[in-house]
Amino acid sequence: MEQIRNLDQLLEFAKKLGPGKISVACAEDTVVMEAVENARKAGIANAILVGNAEKIKEACDKLGIDLANYEVVDEKGGEAAAALKAVELVSTGQAQVVMKGMVETANFLRGVLNKEKGLRNGKAILSHVYIHEVKGYDRIFFVTDAAFNMYPELKDKVGILKNTVQLTHAFGVECPKVAALSAVEVVNPDMPPTLDAAALTQMSRRGQIKGCIVDGPLALDNAVSEESAKHKKIKSEVAGKADILLVPNIESGNILAKSIVYFSENKTAGLVLGAKAPIVLTSRADSAEAKLLSIASACVLAAHQGK
Repeated sequence: MEQIRNLDQLLEFAKKLGPGKISVACAEDTVVMEAVENARKAGIANAILVGNAEKIKEACDKLGIDLANYEVVDEKGGEAAAALKAVELVSTGQAQVVMKGMVETANFLRGVLNKEKGLRNGKAILSHVYIHEVKGYDRIFFVTDAAFNMYPELKDKVGILKNTVQLTHAFGVECPKVAALSAVEVVNPDMPPTLDAAALTQMSRRGQIKGCIVDGPLALDNAVSEESAKHKKIKSEVAGKADILLVPNIESGNILAKSIVYFSENKTAGLVLGAKAPIVLTSRADSAEAKLLSIASACVLAAHQGK
């Protein structure tokens, strides 16, 4: 497949794949339901709505959504019960993607991590990725991990990369270029992220990290700007051409991702990776468009994983 270079292309590709099936935990959320309905109308995804049936109907009535187009699973046992039921629908193969609705993240994740009915994938680490289309660039950026793992150690970063590389492959990026970010582009023993970046680079060169090319440490400017990399005389296959921006910790990642959202002309999606199925876990502050793009990303990844 051709590389998906912007999120409009993502939507078109998701439509061509045909509708996936998503399970929505606590679907009584108007912004979530707006995105779910848009995904259904576009032929990207059909949904099973889990939660309090009366409240789901109220939310859908406000938006003029016909519930005849959906399967509703009435679960009045509270957030945790609805989340677990939504997750179970995925773990039993009735849906391919689980999405967080009006439920606290902690309750949602308890369902995901439930030992009997959850979506644990062995010892694989769960990680978050922001998927950004930024005006002026010829490709999508994958920023990880800006929301889930706070201070990942080297072994965690290897797992985070494995998760994200699989997603980029689903987007048609055959060999993504990974920039292991730091504040500087030289190894400094007093700056642990530069040591991790150097180790990841060597692991990539020796084939311990597969399916991508890793280089670092790289500062953000020389990761995304070929001119900056040239000015600093950095010779690298990745410098200036990075697809994946691997951040050293949650603070730097969160600031980077939200800077993209608020300081640039962009479109953004987000997923949690590393489980047996893609997880759409968006913020309540995210727009219906961001939620729709996240659903499309999840369906594309689920189709790729199902091959």
